[in-house]
Amino acid sequence: MLQQYLTIKQTGEYEMVVQKSRFIAHFKRTETEQDATNFILSIKKEHWHAAHNCAAYLIGENDTIQKANDDGEPSGTAGVPMLEVLKKRGLKDTCVVVTRYFGGIKLGAGGLIRAYGRAVSTGLESIGIVKRTRVQVVHTTVNYTWLGKLENELHTSPYIIKTVSYTDKVTIETYVEQHLVDTFHQWVTAVTNGQAVIANGDTSYLETPI
Repeated sequence: MLQQYLTIKQTGEYEMVVQKSRFIAHFKRTETEQDATNFILSIKKEHWHAAHNCAAYLIGENDTIQKANDDGEPSGTAGVPMLEVLKKRGLKDTCVVVTRYFGGIKLGAGGLIRAYGRAVSTGLESIGIVKRTRVQVVHTTVNYTWLGKLENELHTSPYIIKTVSYTDKVTIETYVEQHLVDTFHQWVTAVTNGQAVIANGDTSYLETPI
């Protein structure tokens, strides 16, 4: 399982017009090829009357699944340039479908390559890219006398507070990168003079915009 990778921030779309043709780029996170296929089919169903619904996707830790489809455009003028943008951005588990409503003016092979590539690259800027980092949620429980110091130290540290729970004691949940978990335990122990109870919780991915 990857400790860190880039993907799109959210499902979304971006539209632009080139020589009277409308290009609508639709983006979705897809973790399996079936997810990608379902997304592509849903866009084709929604935009069944469009001239083309071209698609590209990258799936898997090592991009083991990557496909591009021109959907009737001249070979190599749509799906491949779309896929190349995803690859150059280093994205994973991402599917994009670019819908084209023909405006009556032919763009030629070079114009199509530029248009489909730009629809994806500009669309990515619009919907955003995130870095996903695999983290451990660590629970730190202390008496209230240690709360102020521990919170202050955490706010100036590389660790990110998830939640703070108040009962008879205080429990702070913190996101810690997996390779830093042992270091975090030692750090909290030092900050609290060994007065904290520290326990590892679930692992998850923390997303930060880039």
